[in-house]
Amino acid sequence: MLARVLSCALIGLDGELVVVEVDIARAQKPQTTLVGLPDTAVQEARERVRAAVRNSALTWPFNSRITINLAPADLRKEGPAYDLAIAAGVLLASGQVVADVGDALFVGELALNGEVRPVRGMLPIAALAKARGLTRLFVPTANAQEAALVDGVEVRAVDSLTSLAAHLLGAMQLPGPSSEAPAAPAAIAEPVTDFADIVGQENAKRAVEVAAAGGHNVILRGPPGSGKTLLARSIPSILPPMTADEALEVTRIRSVAGLLTPGAGLVGQRPFRSPHHTISNAGLVGGGSVPRPGEVTLAHRGVLFLDELPEFDPRVLDVLRQPLEDRVVSISRARQSVAFPASFTLVAALNPCPCSPRLDRGNGTRRRRGHVAYRRRPSPCKR
Repeated sequence: MLARVLSCALIGLDGELVVVEVDIARAQKPQTTLVGLPDTAVQEARERVRAAVRNSALTWPFNSRITINLAPADLRKEGPAYDLAIAAGVLLASGQVVADVGDALFVGELALNGEVRPVRGMLPIAALAKARGLTRLFVPTANAQEAALVDGVEVRAVDSLTSLAAHLLGAMQLPGPSSEAPAAPAAIAEPVTDFADIVGQENAKRAVEVAAAGGHNVILRGPPGSGKTLLARSIPSILPPMTADEALEVTRIRSVAGLLTPGAGLVGQRPFRSPHHTISNAGLVGGGSVPRPGEVTLAHRGVLFLDELPEFDPRVLDVLRQPLEDRVVSISRARQSVAFPASFTLVAALNPCPCSPRLDRGNGTRRRRGHVAYRRRPSPCKR
């Protein structure tokens, strides 16, 4: 028997519809085959789904050949988000569940005991369901609040495979997202300092205010302990509040990157990112065999702070030129090309050169018109 269930893949910051086809046929030698260009995590779904079905008081089809196809077959599938859709397809194909799921989308990772675990990228997944006209979305309970940010889709919170089977059979109704607002927005990775708490450094504060008001980039130069990092961390507190579209955009990026706190709503604070100077090109602008957003994208609509600027590899700093000009990062790979937004304020900090220019009146001096002209020795500092 053949069953078709809808799921979703993440391509950059967007979702792509994936059709999970499950065919069960009688065979003398039981075998489960998963095709459709899956990665290792998806291949391992066979064992996770089998154990989850058996431990949820459901029956796994024995003495059968089970073929699972993830279409389109030329799209690379990665991650454990297809577990719930595969399990639903097996239950439908084996006849244990009879239901119409043509208007539903299933996303979630299964534990061996049948529990449904959260996955990343739920916001673009919900946006795809709305764009494709799907009316129901079955997601892990921890992701329900995030999926509910997209209007027009009925979100059902699934805590276990047993409850999903009971819902499809009509024995119970899965709950929707909590009606209570989240206690706090998703936390920013770096703490933000209030600009009003900074005392002194009036000239530097004035420069920072001008840069924040005009969206300019700024370099802070001074000795250690003069307050460069403190000023940089306080910049998000004087930036204008994010609009609803900007908050949704920032939340979407953090959702794809897996940085959203489970159960949190929209990100209400502008991001502040401060990568270490040992960061790589791919870590700064994004990349990988399957492109992921980098620090410039995580700092979108916020501040990217590069402390100890001379310590960064010059080749890493060179890759910032295109994002600073175009406000977009384009990453091309053999299988796909994606574009990540990168509209941020760049703030850099550095200390004065420890070896100031030295003057010598020895053999290197010359006389011009009655006075001594000093010849500057080359500094050993690479700065």
